[in-house]
Amino acid sequence: MPRLTNQEMQERIAELQARNDALQAQLDASTVPPGATGSDTAAIARKPRGWAWTLLATVLIVIGAILAPVAVVANWAKAELADTDTFVATFAPLAKDPSVQEFVSAQVVGAIDQQVDIRSLTSDVFDGIISLGLSDRAATALKALEGPTADGIKGLVSNVVSGFVSSKQFAAVWEQALRTTHEQLIATMQNDKNAAISLGQNGDIGIQLGPIIAEVKSVLVKQGVTFAKAIPTIDKTIVVAQSDAVGRVQSVYQLTIAVGDWLQWVALAFLIAGVLVARRRSLALLWAAVGLAIGMIVLAIGLAVGRAVTVATLSPSVMPAGTARDLYNQVVEFIQSAAVAVAVLAIAVAVIGWMAGPFRVPRRLRAVAGSGAASLRAVGERHRLTSGRAGQWLYRQRVLVRTLIAVAGAAVVLFTRPLTPGLIIWTAVVCVVLVAILEVLQRPPASAPAFDLRT
Repeated sequence: MPRLTNQEMQERIAELQARNDALQAQLDASTVPPGATGSDTAAIARKPRGWAWTLLATVLIVIGAILAPVAVVANWAKAELADTDTFVATFAPLAKDPSVQEFVSAQVVGAIDQQVDIRSLTSDVFDGIISLGLSDRAATALKALEGPTADGIKGLVSNVVSGFVSSKQFAAVWEQALRTTHEQLIATMQNDKNAAISLGQNGDIGIQLGPIIAEVKSVLVKQGVTFAKAIPTIDKTIVVAQSDAVGRVQSVYQLTIAVGDWLQWVALAFLIAGVLVARRRSLALLWAAVGLAIGMIVLAIGLAVGRAVTVATLSPSVMPAGTARDLYNQVVEFIQSAAVAVAVLAIAVAVIGWMAGPFRVPRRLRAVAGSGAASLRAVGERHRLTSGRAGQWLYRQRVLVRTLIAVAGAAVVLFTRPLTPGLIIWTAVVCVVLVAILEVLQRPPASAPAFDLRT
C-alpha cells in the first residue's frame, strides 16, 4: 500500500469524520432496534425530540428577537434618565453644532428685541440731545443718524450674541445648565420651569433661554452698551420638538428606570433558551443570530424613518430642518451605534454558527482549512521550524483561545465609538487572521481530525 502524504491523510480523516457525522445523525433519528440492551441503547440511539420542542424553540427565539431592540432603547433611556454624565454627554455637544448655534442666536436676539425697543431708546437719546439747543440744521443731521444708529446697535447685539453662542463660555453655560437640570431629574420630568430641558403639557420639548440671555446681558454691559441694563429677566423657551408621546414618556418614566437594566438580559435569556431546547441546536443558533440581526436592522430603519418624520412634521417656524436633523441625530446616536454593533455581532455569530454546523459546504471548507494548516506545519517541520510544546498546549486550549479572540473582537465592536465600517472590517480581518495563525501554530496529535470550529 503506497504511503500517504500528510495532506492526503488529512483529507482522508476529514472524509471519515464527515461519514461518521452522517451516520451519527442517521442513528440519532432512528428508533432503537429490537433486542438492543442498555449499553447498546445509550450508544446507538436516542429518541428524538418531537415537533413541540421545535415550536417552543421558535417561540422563544422570536420573543428574544423582538425584545432585543426594545431592550436597546430601554437601556438608552435608562442611561439618559439615571446617569448625569451620559445625559450631559448626549446633549452638551449640541452647543458646538453650527446649526444649533445659529438657531439659538436668532431666538436670543428675537427675545431681546421683543423686550427692549431699541429704536425707541435710540430716539429718546437723540431727542434729549436735540433738546439741549442744537440748531435746526444740526438737529436735522442728527435726526438722520437715528435710524442707522438703531440698526447699528441691533447689529452689535446680534454680533455679541453670535460671538457668545459660538464661544467656549456658552458651551460651559449650556453644559452646566444640563448638569443642574439632570441633578433635578424628577423636577424636570414634572415640568419644573427652571429646568434647561422642559416638557410641556401639549408635547412641546424646549430649552430655556433665561440663563443664556442673562450671560448675553452681562457681556453687553461690559462692552459699554448701557441700554442692555434695561433687558429684563426673560422667561422664554425654545420649542425644539413636539410629540404627543411626551405625556406617555412621562407616565412610563419609572418603568423605564426599572426595566432598563434587566430587559437586555431577559432578551438574551430567551434567545439562549430557544437554542438549548431546539432539536438541532446548530440550526437554532443560526436562526437566533439571524433574528437578532433582523431586529437590530429594523430598529435602525425605524430610527431613520423617525428622523424623516420628525424633520417633515416640525414646522420651520419652530425650528429649521437642519437644526432639527442635527438634534435628532445627536439624541439617537447611542441607539443607532448600539443597534449597528449588535447587528454586526449577530451576523458574525450567524456566520460562525454556519461554519461550525453540520452542513456540506462548511465541512468542505473546514477540511480545506485543516489541510492547508497541516501542509504549512509540515513545511515548517521540514525546515525544523516547530511550535513544540507551546503548539501542543495551544491545541489543548484551542477552544479557550478562540473564545478569547471572539470576546476581544466583540468588545471592540461593542465599546468603540464611533463605530465605522472600516473598524468593523478590520476587526473581523484581525480575528480571522489570529484564528488562522492559531491553527498553524498548534500541534494536534497525528490522529486528530482536520480543522473544526466546533472544537
